[in-house]
Amino acid sequence: MALQQFQVSAFSARPFGGNPAAVVCLSEWLPDSLLQAIAAENNLSETAFYAAAGDAFELRWFTPTVEVDLCGHATLATAHVLFNELAYSAPEIRFTTRGGWLTARRSGASISLDFPAYELAEETVDPALAEALGAQPQAAFNGDKCLYLYANEAQVRALRPDMKALLAASDTPVIVTAPGENVDFVSRFFGPQVGIDEDPVTGSAHCALTPFWSRRLNKTTLEARQVSARGGELQCQLEGDRVHLSGQAVTFMQGTLRL
Repeated sequence: MALQQFQVSAFSARPFGGNPAAVVCLSEWLPDSLLQAIAAENNLSETAFYAAAGDAFELRWFTPTVEVDLCGHATLATAHVLFNELAYSAPEIRFTTRGGWLTARRSGASISLDFPAYELAEETVDPALAEALGAQPQAAFNGDKCLYLYANEAQVRALRPDMKALLAASDTPVIVTAPGENVDFVSRFFGPQVGIDEDPVTGSAHCALTPFWSRRLNKTTLEARQVSARGGELQCQLEGDRVHLSGQAVTFMQGTLRL
């Protein structure tokens, strides 16, 4: 069996930036165990698999260890492949996923994703989790995501979490965020619980970050930067209970999987 695969740097206009994702093109679905094995072999934060379903596409995402319900950068990567490598001609792509219906639309040099917004509620800071992160946050929030707020960008950049302690302290990944120096806000994402110590750029995290910062800054259009080692930039817009995330992507590699 031969399968076409692309590797795309998402939320970046250049190779070696943003978040790399593999995109595997399927004509029919393979056993879940094989999809997981391919993702483990790729050893990227996400491998996306898609297959045509009428006038839309079924889309699934796997880390090296688990399937996830929502992934922004691998959705952007998949849309980039369809638009720019496989000549998909419609202006909008519709995906059916475990996270519900998602869409991707060309927006100049970028692609705009339509995702659900996640609401968070303030909670008490967990001392063990704060210790695992390596610095005391100003506040903690939880809901669909776990978010810890810091005072400034420098604090977020300086964090060096103890991943074993973080795994023991929380059963879900953790987003850390702060006001940005040259953007509205910055963030990082730590997910040893799903096989990713630190994700370079996390679109799904911005489903929570966008409404969070929209309310704090009293604006609906925001510029964001994820300050991982690779880094990435996102344009975020809150529209009711939906978040529009826009970013660029570039193909780094394409090849054939031989199974």
